[in-house]
Amino acid sequence: MLKVLLGLIFLTPLCFIRSMWWMVQCLLFLLTFVFLFNTTLTSLFSNLSYFMGCDVISFGLILLSFWICVLMIMASESVYRHNSYYGFFLLMVLVLLVLLYCTFGSTNLFMFYLFFESSLIPTLFLILGWGYQPERLQAGVYLLFYTLLASLPLLIGIFYIYSESYSLYFPLLGGGSGPYLLFYLAMIMAFLVKMPMFLVHLWLPKAHVEAPVSGSMILAGVLLKLGGYGLLRVFKVLIISGLAFNFVWIGISLVGGVLVSLICLRQTDLKALIAYSSVAHMGIVLGGLMTLSYWGFCGSFTLMIAHGLCSSGLFCLANICYERLGSRSLFINKGMMNFMPSMALWWFLLSSCNMAAPPSLNLLSEISLLNSLVGWSWVSMIMLAFLSFFSAAYTLYLYSYSQHGKIYSGVYSCSMGFAREYLLLFLHWVPLNLLILKSEPLMLWL
Repeated sequence: MLKVLLGLIFLTPLCFIRSMWWMVQCLLFLLTFVFLFNTTLTSLFSNLSYFMGCDVISFGLILLSFWICVLMIMASESVYRHNSYYGFFLLMVLVLLVLLYCTFGSTNLFMFYLFFESSLIPTLFLILGWGYQPERLQAGVYLLFYTLLASLPLLIGIFYIYSESYSLYFPLLGGGSGPYLLFYLAMIMAFLVKMPMFLVHLWLPKAHVEAPVSGSMILAGVLLKLGGYGLLRVFKVLIISGLAFNFVWIGISLVGGVLVSLICLRQTDLKALIAYSSVAHMGIVLGGLMTLSYWGFCGSFTLMIAHGLCSSGLFCLANICYERLGSRSLFINKGMMNFMPSMALWWFLLSSCNMAAPPSLNLLSEISLLNSLVGWSWVSMIMLAFLSFFSAAYTLYLYSYSQHGKIYSGVYSCSMGFAREYLLLFLHWVPLNLLILKSEPLMLWL
């Protein structure tokens, strides 16, 4: 684990050398493959160093972080082209990657908390430094205060665990005593806000709409997964409390998912629509996790990986249109099939993944989450049916409204994508559809 971390840290000086943009990206690709072949396909911690280790959950999410960060650099070529402080931009991406690597790799609950919180800072800088509108300050404040306010009780909860069991090492955490409501809320609230659960999700669409494409990609791709990962880790301590209180969150996330899907159907901003759709997806993840069943754990882990790739790819597509037309409004971005005919295929492929069409990883994960929720209580079938229907509805709305129809008269030329953009979308879509052929590590890791 440490060798890859040192590799990342030693990449930082390269950011400030002139014209090293693509070099940094290639070296990150190299590190990704070094880590990939350093495989960990057991549910035990392996590759242990003094404070880091890696089991299957960590391995999948670290790999996702690497992949998304490489693609962020590829998608943000306009930062390099317009020379808007691209050295600092690369530095922010690298710092964020190091922090995420440490978050997913740490084997100690307190270290996890430390890196979990500090990953906010580079994200904030990305939004404030390279965002689009002046409201990005307000979005940054939303992001910071929502997540910090909820995560201070988590720190107190961690200290309480330490005072009880004298260890914060993940494999040694026990299944805590009786259902204490306050302790349960303190441990879990930070992750619910980070996921984000319906009712505490308001920071997410705001941050997405104001963030540059790289900020949106890392937010949707990896930072939402921190919540799910944290829950997977702390439920070891909260099993008894979970059996007592989890039904509340399942109810909120299922009803919230349907309501958010309805909100999606009346969005006019491409980015806001994709952002709200990820709130709906993470609602299902949360519901599956809270059932505490094997299907639920495996399905939520798989959907975290799948949604990371799919949502990130959709944000790239929205950004490609934004760079051509200077607007993200669906009223201006219609009839794009006439304007960029070969992009329409990618819109179709990524939209179909978003509504869990085969052979995407989303399908596998949603099937197992449906299993877990219906097995938990068959009443949940009602909301799940609505959720599935509306998720297909808003995805079709996004696709058909943006691709078909009469083209906006202000658009007067035909534009093809760059090879870089097609490669970027290809690298989002291929892992999403090929991972289903090797899904045993995703579904059989416990």
